[in-house]
Parts: sequence; structure tokens; C-alpha cells
Amino acid sequence: MRKFNITVNGVAYEVEVEEVAAGQSAAPKAAAPVPAAAPKAAAPAAAPIAAAAPTAVAGEKIISPMPGNILAVKAVEGQSVKTGDVLLILEAMKMENEIVAPHDGTVKQVLVAKGATVNTDDVLAVI
Repeated sequence: MRKFNITVNGVAYEVEVEEVAAGQSAAPKAAAPVPAAAPKAAAPAAAPIAAAAPTAVAGEKIISPMPGNILAVKAVEGQSVKTGDVLLILEAMKMENEIVAPHDGTVKQVLVAKGATVNTDDVLAVI
């Protein structure tokens, strides 16, 4: 048996794994996860740029439809945009997705930068 510490969704577990030689089969054993001891002072994870941005101003929030990475920011604060103008390019699942303006207006705030990692429903910009 070999012991490993794994973290799933922020919860640490200690697991034991039995190595099986080729051609052998081990009888499956049901086991409940056992929480691992409190993690040692782990280095804080780098927060996505969106989380470090200032609070969004009043206006219509443009939210991320899916998790991904910001490949490009096409709009700048104060820029006038029309319905359908590309504000950002979001890469998700190896596809580039254009995040567009839902209506005419002025970009009041851009809350992400190129290279930022975003989650579903993160605010990307405000019009």
C-alpha cells in the first residue's frame, strides 16, 4: 500500500492505493474518504486577475458564460460600443469565444486583463 495526500475541490484527503502486478486482479474494497490532517501552511494560490479588480461600477455587467482564459481585451474604458461589438476573446475548451456588447453604450469598466483565468458568472466588464 502507498499513501497519498490529494485535494479535491479544496478538501484534502489521505488515500491508500494498492499496487497490483500486471495480470493480477485485486478484489475491490469499498472505502470512505478519510480527511487528511490539516494541511501545512500552503502557499496561497494566485488569485485570478478578475478577483483582484476593484468593485464593479453601476451599469450592465457582462459576465463570463463559461470558465476559461482571456486571450484578448478589445475594449477599453470610455470606449463607445454598438450592439455586437467584440469586447473580449475568451478561450474555453480550446475554442475562442467572442464576448460581445449586448447593446449600444459606453464601456464603464473592464475588470479583466489578457491572460486572466475566469470562472462562470465572473464579471468581465460593465457597460
